[in-house]
Amino acid sequence: MVAGWFATGAVLCGLGVLLGAFGAHGLRDRVAADMLVVYETGVRYHLTHALGVLAVAWAASRWPNAWTGSAGGLFVAGVVLFSGSLYLMAVTGVRWLGAITPIGGVCFVVGWVALAVGALRAGS
Repeated sequence: MVAGWFATGAVLCGLGVLLGAFGAHGLRDRVAADMLVVYETGVRYHLTHALGVLAVAWAASRWPNAWTGSAGGLFVAGVVLFSGSLYLMAVTGVRWLGAITPIGGVCFVVGWVALAVGALRAGS
């Protein structure tokens, strides 16, 4: 479980860097400025939660329980739903994809709560 979460976090970090570079260099002249901001928001949350998955790997090595593992799954789901919907919306201009974004945001928040609960349960 620990190695899997660490590998997932590392892959997500690398992908976040690639997508950020693509946005900065490949999209600058192809999408409207407001959509570039949307894309950059997706990258920022993607990278933040990729680091969160690395934190899950560390937490799972100290406090292996269902809560820490759930946090990792929620972070990955959040990256796909939150950042993924923003990436697609920015590139395609399809604004209804923004309706998916809050679901990913909820995944992020619940993931952080699950990580905290996992740490607190292990400490008792």
